[in-house]
Parts: sequence; structure tokens; C-alpha cells
Amino acid sequence: MASTALGQDARNPAADSPGVLVFPPALALAVLLVGAGAHFLHPLPLSPRLPARVAGALLACTAACIVLTARAAMARAGTNVNPSLPATAIVSDGPFRFTRNPMYLSLCLLNLGIALLWCDLVPVLLTAVLAAVLHYGVIVREERYLERKFGDAYSAYRGRVRRWL
Repeated sequence: MASTALGQDARNPAADSPGVLVFPPALALAVLLVGAGAHFLHPLPLSPRLPARVAGALLACTAACIVLTARAAMARAGTNVNPSLPATAIVSDGPFRFTRNPMYLSLCLLNLGIALLWCDLVPVLLTAVLAAVLHYGVIVREERYLERKFGDAYSAYRGRVRRWL
């Protein structure tokens, strides 16, 4: 029986994955849709509106830049972007120099940016829910997986770079 770096059956591709609870972009979309529903059914307006909207636009643009540069760094490293597929490398360049989770950070920033563009408190607060589910349902699982798969190399990276910011 062939085995992977994790000592699991190589014929089962799911064996070499972190076993995240939810696909992160789907989670972010679900939270955004719940926020949109709250916004359109019973908005809780934020004010002043102009500063909120400017901040929202800046956050959304920042999120787009982060996700694009993170995706490019992952492509250069030759590793999978989809967290349900095996990691083939530790990515430590681009935005991964500053945060171990730039893709998830960008999802939270985008959600917060859109919420601020809507000037609505409920979608803003839902960003905390998104961050918590990403943290416990995705990031913690990925970190355990990467520690098992890459050992000391991942531990050293984790010691140098913060989880979020």
C-alpha cells in the first residue's frame, strides 16, 4: 500500500488534505448573502455614510489586490489554491510574508468593505462571524495539516509570520 507524507493511503486524494469544514469562498458568499438579506429587510444604518463608503471601497480594493498577489504566489510555488487539495509547498513570498492566510484575510476584508459600502451594521458584524468560522473551521485545520506534512519547515514559517496580520 502506497502512503503519502501523512502516512495515509495515497489512493485516497482526500487523505492528503486538511479536511476543512467548508469551502472558504462559499462560506464568504453565504455570509455576504445573509448580510445582504439583513441589509434589505431591516437595515441598521451606519453614519457618517461618506467615510464608511470610502473605507468600504478601500477595503474592497485592498482585498482584491491581496487575493490576486496571493494566488500568484501560490501559482509560482506550484501549490494548490483549493484547500481540499494537497498542499505541495509552503508559500512564504508575496503577501505570505506578512500573513499566513492572505486569501482568508482578503475574504474578510471584502465582506467588511461591502458591508461598509452598504453602510449597514449587521453585515459589518457578520464579518466577525466569517472570521471566526474561517479561523476554527479552516485555518486551525490547515495549520495542523501543514505541521504534519511539512514539520519543522512549517513550524519555522509559523514562528516568523502571523496568522492574520
